[in-house]
Amino acid sequence: MELARQVLAGALGRKIRSVDDHDDWVCRPHAPGDIATALRGGRLTEAHRRGKTLWCETEGGDGRPGPNLGLHLGMAGQLRFAGESGPPGRIRDRDEKPEWFRFGITFADGEQLRLFDTRRLSRVRLDPDLDALGPDAGEISRRDFAERVGRGRAPLKARLLDQSVVAGIGNLLADETLWQAALSPARPVHEMSSDDLGHLHKALRKALRAAIRHGGVHTGEIIGHRRAGEHCPRCGAEMSHGTVGGRSTWWCSKEQS
Repeated sequence: MELARQVLAGALGRKIRSVDDHDDWVCRPHAPGDIATALRGGRLTEAHRRGKTLWCETEGGDGRPGPNLGLHLGMAGQLRFAGESGPPGRIRDRDEKPEWFRFGITFADGEQLRLFDTRRLSRVRLDPDLDALGPDAGEISRRDFAERVGRGRAPLKARLLDQSVVAGIGNLLADETLWQAALSPARPVHEMSSDDLGHLHKALRKALRAAIRHGGVHTGEIIGHRRAGEHCPRCGAEMSHGTVGGRSTWWCSKEQS
């Protein structure tokens, strides 16, 4: 998501001429026109990120602070501005459909910030609730991580996916992190030792650095092996599949048993 924040940052400071907020699902609970009315004539002033949630501070045409513009890209969303995109897309330009553009801002200079989402799982809203988010996955300390993740009796993967515990860990990143740490996704968190939690925190940091370096979490070492008939690239054992925390999950049948 840091790549998306960087794209968003490129649009700062430009006067907003118009806003396309027609998609009442992506922009819920706002009705079409609500976001446009709040932002038209103003500017985006600061771009922030915590986990997978992006938001921009804004100012109105009179220079006074405006509402925060919150953006959540879901599983397949992408921001595009001035030839840049983040996260990088995997859809060829000629295969794109106009309806996949869910939200957009056109600036006075003619440039456009657009939200592209093939699955309509992204979200745009004014003044999002940021207090419900835990610390960012890329910034949380080892001690805070251990205290938050090791609390309770939930399966380890379910705990990692809880955005109120740690913000920014999605399904792919959770599978990659658990594989890097060689830990079972179904293991109850109260059975984790302090060393286990420290090892998991280290694996998370490694997975995040690699994702940023290579262009997204879909580039993780285990991600291409998350399908039937594939084998663990580290030990060669067959990959296992199941549901943990309500999410489709893949793990090494030998090292993560």
